[in-house]
Amino acid sequence: MRILIPGVLAMTAIVVASNILVQYPLGTFLTWGALTYPFAFLVTDLTNRLEGPVAARRVVLAGFAVGIVCSFIGTQIMGEFGPLVTFRIALGSGLAFLCAQLLDIAVFNRLREGSWWKAPLMSTLFSSTLDTAIFFTTAFSATLVFLEPANDVSWATAAAPLLGVGPEAPFWVSLAVGDWLIKLLLALVALLPFRLAVAKLGAKVA
Repeated sequence: MRILIPGVLAMTAIVVASNILVQYPLGTFLTWGALTYPFAFLVTDLTNRLEGPVAARRVVLAGFAVGIVCSFIGTQIMGEFGPLVTFRIALGSGLAFLCAQLLDIAVFNRLREGSWWKAPLMSTLFSSTLDTAIFFTTAFSATLVFLEPANDVSWATAAAPLLGVGPEAPFWVSLAVGDWLIKLLLALVALLPFRLAVAKLGAKVA
């Protein structure tokens, strides 16, 4: 499998980089990790196109394993307000990654015989939406406080204008919407490297 090892290495690099960069804010509603993490979907889609769903799932599982290790390390590092990674964040991150990536593979397979752009674009749009919903709800929603009662998420549940300009909503909703919008933008941007990579590697693009 010519793309499996490069795919695993690329996914590992993206997961590690995103876990580090998520600690650094980018404005009010984003972190630098928001700019790197969406490219995990590009890696999955390229692997799926070039080697098929079995290889893609192997790459995803490798990324999932690396994510678990990163989350564990984060729980052991104490920041100003406690561990850098709380149980809810670790749980949300793992669930979101695994569920979203597997959905990406399933949607891509359903659309792989259509126009070249449809499978990578639509699979990434659906999976990115699921990823955002699972992570931010699990990590910050007040309805799931029972998952980690000792974790104070009042800063995230406090009401604030949506993205600073809209109607009031829990602050974490603004974080989720901002993250989702970046994922949608990068899904479009990723179409160019997807097309170029597939063409260069000689795969048939429908």
